Amino acid sequence: MSESGPCFYAWCDEVERVDAFAAALSSLVVPGDLISLMMSSERGCKTHSVDAVIAMVRAQFGGWNNAHVLSGVMLGDSERIIVFGLKCYTDESERRRPWGPLRLDAGERKWDFFPYEIAVGSGPRSVDAEAAVACQLIQGDIEDLLLRLCAPDASGRVPTGACANDDGDWNAPVETCATYNANATELARDLALSWVSLHDKESASCIAGMSLEALHARVDAASRGARVPMKGDSELTRSLSRETVLKALAMPPAALLEALEAAAVPDDAWRAAEPQAREIMELLRQLGEAAEGEGPPAWRADITTRGHVRFLEEHAPFHVRRLPSGGVVLATHPYRTLWPLWSDALFVLGLMS
Repeated sequence: MSESGPCFYAWCDEVERVDAFAAALSSLVVPGDLISLMMSSERGCKTHSVDAVIAMVRAQFGGWNNAHVLSGVMLGDSERIIVFGLKCYTDESERRRPWGPLRLDAGERKWDFFPYEIAVGSGPRSVDAEAAVACQLIQGDIEDLLLRLCAPDASGRVPTGACANDDGDWNAPVETCATYNANATELARDLALSWVSLHDKESASCIAGMSLEALHARVDAASRGARVPMKGDSELTRSLSRETVLKALAMPPAALLEALEAAAVPDDAWRAAEPQAREIMELLRQLGEAAEGEGPPAWRADITTRGHVRFLEEHAPFHVRRLPSGGVVLATHPYRTLWPLWSDALFVLGLMS
């Protein structure tokens, strides 16, 4: 598990990349906050002006000259302020070492983003309920940051993006915790992109810009019966076959999206934890509104134990969010991946083989 906060990725054509970077930066930075820019050429600046940063990036970006910005962001759901890093890479740089091509790092350290303790009441503790609260405290921020990177405006420059609890490569979409697709009718590209990335051992960053038709052709060109290994909890979900992907690509997009929505139902363990989780959330609300030193009695509880993490890895719920723009976001907690959501939907559709 990564020791940093979650990483967000976005792909767009290089000719529009600085525009996408500029739009994302404008949507992220706290107005008036200090912005530190460093180019690969070791030229940079420190300024409070977003326009000045964008102007310098426009003047220097290209070849091996990438851009890296550090500043502060207010998280849209929790309203916490943390440091973020926004990076913009050229195609030439990506060919040598794929990082992005647009990448957002949330927090300098893991616990800048993830809560490590919460207030609980005097009653019996529940690891499951505390883990559920930990999930609720950040889930809105995950989706908010993904959309501020990929869709800060209506330009549609970024067709796809993802979030992963990993400070390395952009993983196969089904192995990430969230994906963004600007066009919900092409949601199956997440599955095709995942299969090609895993089968051909290519970073998703390098092939994320391929059209759905090109990805389809790559899958179709593989040998019959070819499979890629997956982290599943049953024999059926421990691999993904070429034939399953091809059948999913042939499905009406609306049917696939509806199957994913139907599969995004909290499981029994999560539902059992919800009543006490709601009590903890109410306690947190009361403490947040109370004057210092007042409010109901509470104690600090560590929510970083293996039990808390395991519950989120196995039971964190999925969210399928249709966007007004026609796009779609799939998301879960960063400790989990989207593969259980996809495998359940594919099984219900009778496509798993």
